[in-house]
Amino acid sequence: MARNSRSPVTGKHRVARRTKIAMGAIGLAIAVGALAVAVTAGRTGEASADPADPSFYIDINKVPAGSNVNAALKGKGAKGSFTVDCGTNADGSHHNPDNFIAQPGIKNGAQHLHDYVGNVTTDADSSLKSLLAGGTTCKNGDKSAYFWPVIRIDREDNATNQSKNQKAKQEQQGKTGDVQQDKSQQDAKDAQEQRQGGGQAGRGARQQGDQNDGQQQDRQRRQQNNQQQDQNQQDQNQQNQQDQNQQQDKNQQDQNKNQQNQNQAQQEELGGPQGANEEVGDNDGEIIEPESATLKFIGGGARNVVAMPLGLKILYGDAKQSTNGPKNARPSWTCTGFEDRLTDKYPICPQGSKVERIHAFPNCWDGKNTDSADHRSHIVFADQQGKCPQGFKNVPQLQVTLVYNVPQDVQQNKQYKVDAFAQEEHNPKSDHDDFANVMSKQIMGRLVNCINSGKVCAE
Repeated sequence: MARNSRSPVTGKHRVARRTKIAMGAIGLAIAVGALAVAVTAGRTGEASADPADPSFYIDINKVPAGSNVNAALKGKGAKGSFTVDCGTNADGSHHNPDNFIAQPGIKNGAQHLHDYVGNVTTDADSSLKSLLAGGTTCKNGDKSAYFWPVIRIDREDNATNQSKNQKAKQEQQGKTGDVQQDKSQQDAKDAQEQRQGGGQAGRGARQQGDQNDGQQQDRQRRQQNNQQQDQNQQDQNQQNQQDQNQQQDKNQQDQNKNQQNQNQAQQEELGGPQGANEEVGDNDGEIIEPESATLKFIGGGARNVVAMPLGLKILYGDAKQSTNGPKNARPSWTCTGFEDRLTDKYPICPQGSKVERIHAFPNCWDGKNTDSADHRSHIVFADQQGKCPQGFKNVPQLQVTLVYNVPQDVQQNKQYKVDAFAQEEHNPKSDHDDFANVMSKQIMGRLVNCINSGKVCAE
């Protein structure tokens, strides 16, 4: 199992989930009182959780061998490597939903939780100056910031949702506006039969030769008029009652919406995760930390690399690929023992194999800037020959490899997911990684020398 010092957390301990369940209870009360609005208005089956789409998962055996996009560079250029041991954040001591590279100065700017290793001070307000003054989890003293979105598992989602929705459906039966509608139809039918019956009796009386004087006929007409007026009044009362119920439902919905807005505003004001599971927005479930986190710098196909400048910021993947398009998204997922292939879906691994994420960063620097307006233009990928665009220089390529001990039943039931922006809906294509270089000149010098000389170094 993953080395996480925190005990598994159930739904009853989650602030964010309690909020969702409470809102569901309010919706159910509306259904009992009038129309079944709240039960059907939301995402059925997701009242207390936000699972990933089942189509986002794939058996790793169905991913074509040789589909690792980084494989073409393995046999080219300098063969050396430099691995930094910065731990795994196994105790979950450094989490936050910030991103000082993409959303500098904005608390909760990422809207999803990050795992951090390396610099221990990294948050929304980090700068090169603050990072240089901070401590680090890296054994060799590297103060660089390495961070990626957490993975969560949640076995209870399906059972909890099915049970709660089934109970809601059972309690809803016979207690909605359909009952009033059926009664109104029956009342109208009874009134029609009554009128028809009265007319038949009148015709029978005339056929039998009853002698009704003008006064008697006037009484009958007045009686019929009164009956019609009573029926009209009854219909009007029923319509008024229905209008009143609908207005009450609308008022309750507005109240629920206001409450949701208040809850959201409260969470944004707090500027961070909620509850023992550190839930952020739609990102819920138990966090599972990586069993291993390998931070390796390699040549990336280049014959020689030059030192990274101090403060260089690099993004891998695209956290908003559904909005920005697929250009910067990268297949990142595989299983141990299947590293010859990568997929942009969550892998389901065979027994004895573990879920793995491989993030190979851009490695061609423009030679001038440590950042750019889009956080990408200053550093791009080398081609499949390891060559950089004109005017760019090969720098060491960071490759982050994360291995997770996701239980087999969780994989088979498709109950693990990566934290993401809400619009991504936990799409594995949105997987990403961030790095800011805060290595000393001495460490960077050793790193470059190991790569260019073909040595395999680890610190």
